[in-house]
Order: sequence, then C-alpha cells, then structure tokens
Amino acid sequence: MLEIVPYEREQEAALNALLKSEGEEWACYWEPPHWEKYRHALAHSVVFVAREAGDLCGYVRAREDDGFGVYVYDLLVRRDKRGKACGRLLMERVRRNFPGQTVYVMSGVDGYYEKLGYRREGSIFEVCAEEACAPPKESGQPNV
Repeated sequence: MLEIVPYEREQEAALNALLKSEGEEWACYWEPPHWEKYRHALAHSVVFVAREAGDLCGYVRAREDDGFGVYVYDLLVRRDKRGKACGRLLMERVRRNFPGQTVYVMSGVDGYYEKLGYRREGSIFEVCAEEACAPPKESGQPNV
C-alpha cells in the first residue's frame, strides 16, 4: 500500500538513488557539488515522500511564502510507479498541509499538471547570472 509521509534525513540515500535513476536530467541535484546544496534545500523545504512496502518511490519538495502561496519546486515519481496516482497523492498531501493557501507548481512538464486538472497561471522566466546568459534573441518587441 502506498503511503505519503514527511521526509526524514534517514531517507537521504534512497532519495539520492531516485534522483540518480533519472540520469543527466536531474544531475543538477545529485551530482557533486550540487548534492550538498540540494541537501540544504531539502532541510529548508517541506518535503513528502511516497513509500510502498518501505521503498521510496517518489517525492515532492515545496516552500511556503509566508502566507502568499506555496511553491512546488520538485515532484518526481520512480518510473515503474508512474501512472498509478503516486504524483497526484504527493500533490494532494502538499495541498492538505497548507489549507487555505494557493499551491503553485514550478513545472517543466505542464501536460502532467493539466491532466490533473490544474489551471495554468502565468509563466516562469529565468534571470541568470550575467556570465551565464546568452545574448537576447531579436524578438521584434519594443524595449521596456
């Protein structure tokens, strides 16, 4: 039976293994030196894990913005558990943890959240460090 429980530091190795199982797409979390920064982020976030028969099979990481909303930064479900309501249950647990607050998702897979019936609200833009930014593309838009 699937259970959703708060993340504990003892689950760190299992979470790291889940992230590594996704390969390079999630390397910005599990690869040294990023893992140390991510461990800090986990410690300062609200994190729930999904377990089945004691095995970690998914997680969600969110932060609350002092009553102005809750932001989900990460949602990941092990490949063999996808399509079996694990992600939906993790998202519902976040919502229940913050009654009366709007939950926003920082998404790279919009279709998944639309399938769950969530409404699109705006978009996200990356404001990167100067040395990491490529020159802006010509858009034909006036300068603001």
